[in-house]
Amino acid sequence: MSTLITIQVNGQAVAVPPGQGLTTCLERLGYDLRLVALEFNGEILHRQHWLRTSLGEGDVLEVVTIVGGGLLPSPPLQPAPGYS
Repeated sequence: MSTLITIQVNGQAVAVPPGQGLTTCLERLGYDLRLVALEFNGEILHRQHWLRTSLGEGDVLEVVTIVGGGLLPSPPLQPAPGYS
């Protein structure tokens, strides 16, 4: 039986196995890796480094999820008073 370590993910304590890979942790937490940006211990961590990054006691992750969408439709424009 392995001892778990505690990390912070978006301000919440999360228990994970020591040395767990960053991508494995994010996937287990339900994140779609294609749709997140990541800050690791106060620094933006570029995606190219995610696979070789292991988690340790006290690491802090801030995960930002990219959400698709768009603008709500605008109401039709009305001419200003006095314009025809």
